[in-house]
Amino acid sequence: MTSRGTTRDFKQLSAKLLEELQQKCYGSGAIDNYRRALSRIGIFMDLEGFRNYTEDVGEAFIADRVSSSGISKSHLSFIKTVVRRLNDVNAGIAYRLIRPKAILAVPTEFSGPLESYLRFCVSLGNKEYTTTHKRKGCAKFFCSLADLGCSDAHEINTSYICQAIIRHANKDDYAIIKACLRHLHETGILGLDFSGIIPMQSRSRVLPTTFTADEVRRLEVTVDSSSRAGKRNYAALLLATRLGLRSGDIVGLTYDQVDFVGNTISLTQEKTGHPLTLPLLPEIREAIDAYIQYARPDSDSEFIFLSANAPFGTMTTAAMRHALTECFGVAGIDISSKKHGPHSLRSSIASSMVNDGVPYEVVRRLLGHRDPDAVKHYAKIDIENLRCYAIDVPLPSGNFKALLEGRI
Repeated sequence: MTSRGTTRDFKQLSAKLLEELQQKCYGSGAIDNYRRALSRIGIFMDLEGFRNYTEDVGEAFIADRVSSSGISKSHLSFIKTVVRRLNDVNAGIAYRLIRPKAILAVPTEFSGPLESYLRFCVSLGNKEYTTTHKRKGCAKFFCSLADLGCSDAHEINTSYICQAIIRHANKDDYAIIKACLRHLHETGILGLDFSGIIPMQSRSRVLPTTFTADEVRRLEVTVDSSSRAGKRNYAALLLATRLGLRSGDIVGLTYDQVDFVGNTISLTQEKTGHPLTLPLLPEIREAIDAYIQYARPDSDSEFIFLSANAPFGTMTTAAMRHALTECFGVAGIDISSKKHGPHSLRSSIASSMVNDGVPYEVVRRLLGHRDPDAVKHYAKIDIENLRCYAIDVPLPSGNFKALLEGRI
């Protein structure tokens, strides 16, 4: 077996990992689980004759556990986490809650054109998460070109593009690839503009997902605010149901953004980068106070909402979506055919205000939109007002009338 990575005495390595977990405020139960898993790794090393720990030893231990009958998926996942953290400590890598996903490597011959396009996107004002998404889409496309035998960006032609785009399963990336090819032509990397070859993929315009005022009230009362996580989830939920904040802005809320004296919330929206000031409603203030005083972990983090378990990092949007889904289930609200993420609550408050006759300008300011026409999207479900503009069905005539009368 070829050893990989740093080699270190296992007892010292285990002690350092347990010390790190204690510093991250892991509970005694969780640390005991780690201690037992580390003990099993030590016994495995003794039986197999390994004197020091390496990454290969960790993989061998996982393989041994997999070969054992009756191991559950959850236990196997925990064992892999222990080995991953052990590898990180052994390699001197700082604690990471989640291992970042590997970025798809782009063939060297296409890396220059790709970086040129991404720099152009940044110059247009694209956010980091937007350029990351575009990098992934373009990387898959360029990798397909390379697999088809295209060895250089200058060799790109209609044949390569058509074959590569057929392989591309995610049609949402078509617009990204089209823009990239157009940029490569405008910068002289491609002699021809091949962007017209990429099919137009337009998304159907659907009605915004909304829930009634009664459903939203039922949702709010289902949160068990007696628990620590419940107090957090309830405060976060009210920010979505009462103010229409996006989930990214909720989990990213800091103490500096909340004025408990002036009763306002002032933040820069994550999605648009535009400032937004909203009233700190009494019920929201009470919920945030209850969370901070009785449920928030002891942490000097600038963020208000933290994870419910150690190491108590910032609450994630995934955690908020998960908590919301559970609330829908407890409330008995049918979500089988509807979107039910935090954004649906933003749509609900907007459509409710529009239906109640609140001027578009007021709704637009509450949601933080700059475009005056953005809120008109919610007018599509303003049924009562739309009734005023309904057109009477015309009476049948001509051949159609004859068909209905049985004469044709």
